[in-house]
Amino acid sequence: MEEHELRVGIIGVGVMGADHAHRIARLVGNARLVAVSDPDTARAQAVAGQYDGVRAISGPLDLVAADDVDAVVIASPGSVHEEQILACLEAGKYTLCEKPLTMDSASSLRLVRAERERGRPLVQLGFMRRFDPEYARMKELLSSGRLGRTLLVHNTHRNKDVPDSFRSEMIVRDSLVHEVDVARFVFDEEIEEITVLSPAPSGHSPEGVVDPQIAIFRMAGGGIVTNEVFVRSQVGYEVRCEVVCERGTVIAGRPWGDLYSTAVGDAGGSWGGTVPADFRARFARAYDLELQAWVDACRRGEVVGPTTWDGYAASAVCEAGLKSLATGAPVPVDLADAATLG
Repeated sequence: MEEHELRVGIIGVGVMGADHAHRIARLVGNARLVAVSDPDTARAQAVAGQYDGVRAISGPLDLVAADDVDAVVIASPGSVHEEQILACLEAGKYTLCEKPLTMDSASSLRLVRAERERGRPLVQLGFMRRFDPEYARMKELLSSGRLGRTLLVHNTHRNKDVPDSFRSEMIVRDSLVHEVDVARFVFDEEIEEITVLSPAPSGHSPEGVVDPQIAIFRMAGGGIVTNEVFVRSQVGYEVRCEVVCERGTVIAGRPWGDLYSTAVGDAGGSWGGTVPADFRARFARAYDLELQAWVDACRRGEVVGPTTWDGYAASAVCEAGLKSLATGAPVPVDLADAATLG
């Protein structure tokens, strides 16, 4: 396949899927967008119509089965991921799946087993922060040992706003899930326990919604991770990570200047520059690098980046997090033994 362009189909062309369609069609090398599918057929046809030679296919499984589709990007709701990923595995097609892998740990574990039963990895998870240049350099510095052992991590994750339908549980499952992967990426070990605390909610939160939230992870090696997730901050999209080590600290995502944040309308907050209102702007380069790395790996017959196990582990942590959200008490994370899965 290295001699030819990778022919890509995309399932789900909402905000994220449409962004991926543009990236595959216009920005990524050695790839060609050939098909899209979405339950909203008018939307699928509109996206397909933006690019020459791209067709809209009504059924997602029909897209997977298409002879001219070599690899699939899944940007559909998490509730249908299991069926669609299983179809990709059956067809032997490389897949980039946006988080979450599935909506619960049991179905995620089924996918881990299904992939391993087929004898080779085919699925990469869309935890794009691993490809962000700052996060990648941070990981490289930590792995070098120059700062000694990693002790603490502090994550901040703020959105300007979300729809009222974005409830407390979604903050854990759809937002905090990124911090879950960052913690596992930074420490290179599993999360053993999670506590989700509920501060007094913002006045911008709908009735009954806990926002912001504070989550505390206890890592397998004893490290601690603190996470603030605030999805209605009214300012902009702020994501950063500070790692505290024995001989220094490292920060990814911090704007260097006189930091102040204030709501200033649609333009976002400011720090002497602009705080972006949209996650696609904050992580545009990460998405570029993620998609290019995926395409290059598919053409080599490999998988790089987060795996189905990473998706399963994140689902298990978030599942425990939902229990902690309901009680405020620490909840252990129940993970299968990877060694027994084949």
